[in-house]
This record gives sequence, structure tokens and C-alpha cells, in this order.
Amino acid sequence: MSTVSSSRGSAPRLLAIVGPTGTGKSDLAVDLAEQLGGEVVNADAMQLYRGMDIGTAKLTTAERRGVPHHLLDVLDVTETASVAAYQRHARHAVEQLLEAGRTPLLVGGSGLYVQAVLDDLAFPGTDEQVRARWEDELHLHGAAVLHRRLRELDPVAADAILPTNGRRLVRALEVIEITGKPFSAHLPKPGPPRYGAVLVGLDREVAELDDRIDQRVTRMFDNGLVEEVRELEEQGLRRGRTASRALGYQQVLAELDGAGDMAAAAAETAKLHRRFVRRQRSWFRRDKRIRWFDAARQGLAGDVRALLDT
Repeated sequence: MSTVSSSRGSAPRLLAIVGPTGTGKSDLAVDLAEQLGGEVVNADAMQLYRGMDIGTAKLTTAERRGVPHHLLDVLDVTETASVAAYQRHARHAVEQLLEAGRTPLLVGGSGLYVQAVLDDLAFPGTDEQVRARWEDELHLHGAAVLHRRLRELDPVAADAILPTNGRRLVRALEVIEITGKPFSAHLPKPGPPRYGAVLVGLDREVAELDDRIDQRVTRMFDNGLVEEVRELEEQGLRRGRTASRALGYQQVLAELDGAGDMAAAAAETAKLHRRFVRRQRSWFRRDKRIRWFDAARQGLAGDVRALLDT
């Protein structure tokens, strides 16, 4: 692996590569890590989970080309992902890499996880009774009803949270109730990012990205997503409050419980991914610190590297 300095001999800087699903962030990160002597810090919430490989489009060991990846495969599917815990571990990884003279590349499309590393994001406390009441509402009425309620109370938060993500919806509504403030009010307004980070966003034309999402979902099902879900089911996937609701996994589980129509599961997965891409784009576009690139452009890695020299 190359050990070229990230910026003409100066100290390395954190490079965050963000944007919607399917744009090519992971491949670019590996290319840049090889060129800069860097390592990747995962910022995709579902890639934290061991065994959730096909459905999250996790790079294979071969595709990582020897580049170390941090915060991949660190949770069992029965464990609940926590942004607060992620913040501690991701910042520790970034700081260790910087101290070692390595370039950390923070890579992923989970906006809140990225923000937890870069900004002074604090986490409100919890109230078990309030949370239990909202969890009962989720069980009785479903995530869509909670999402509509959140939209009434906090449209900004509703735009950022997938309508099927019951756990996040419960948390947002809990925070609103116990603090009397919108959930989004607890998110900091972006200022100078930690570690002098450079933020790069990748995007593609809408039609092109929709087509890439459709192709990706087809590959997932062709490459064994259903079998992966069955294996994870034996490891307790259904008990996982976070993992069981991941796009693709939730749809396969529903069909295993129902008609077993995996073509329908694939179609629903693709539709929800396309919708999720639009929410990711909306989330990241609000951050004016991000320098945006067309992921299809030639010489992309060189153009991104040039930002580290400014």
C-alpha cells in the first residue's frame, strides 16, 4: 500500500466521503486510501453488523484490497445500534489514525453518524416510561402512523428518518416529549468540522442513480440475500431492533412470513431504496461545507485529492 502523504508532506487530515447510497463512495475511498496511505472508518449504520454483507453492499475482503476498515462487523444482529456509542468508537479510531500519521477516510451515507463524528452532537437523556408508550404505539399502529405524527411535530426530523424506521421514530418522539423541543433542535448547526476535516459529497443524475439502485438490488437477490437472511434469522435477526428493519432484510422477512414472493420483496426493496436515496440527498445537501462531485466524472480521485492541498 502507498504511504504517500495526504497533503504535500503536511499532517494528514480527515476526509469524509458522503452522499446517497449507490454513488460509489466505498470504491472511491479504497482508491484514495491506497494513494494517501489511509484507512477507512465506516459510517454506514447497517454495515456495523456482522453477517449483513449482501444486503448492505459491504465490500468483500478482496474489494478492500488490503485497506484496513474500522467499525465494520462490530455488532451482532441482536444488538441495537447507538449513535452515541458509534461517536465514541469512531472518534477514537480517527484520532488514533491521525496520531499515527495515517489519513482517516470517514465513509458512508448515514447522515447522523457522520455528523456525530464531525460536530458537537450531544444526546438527550431517555425516559423509559415515555419510550415504552411510544413503542406501544409503534406496535399497535405501525411506523407509518408515528412518521405522520413526527411530521406534524418536526418536519425536518421527519425528512431525515425513514418512514419504516420504527426505532428512530420512537426515539425522535421520545426526545420531543421529554425536552419540549423538536428532535432536530438537538442537532448542531454545522460549523468548522472536527479534525479540520474535508467533506466530499458524491452524487449522480437521478435517473442514473435509480438505475444503479435497481441493478444493485437485483444483484443482492441473485447473490443470495434470501439465504443470508435465513442464516441471520437463526442468529436472532428478528430480535434485533435495528438490524431486522434494514432495507431488504425487513422485506425478505415479511415474505418469509407471508407468500414467499421474493420478486415482490425485491421490488419493494428497490422502491424503498430509491426513496431513501432522496432523503439522504436532502439531508446532506443542507450541509454547505460539503464539496459535491459527480461520481461519474473522470479523474475523480485526483480532484478529491487536490482538496486536501488547499
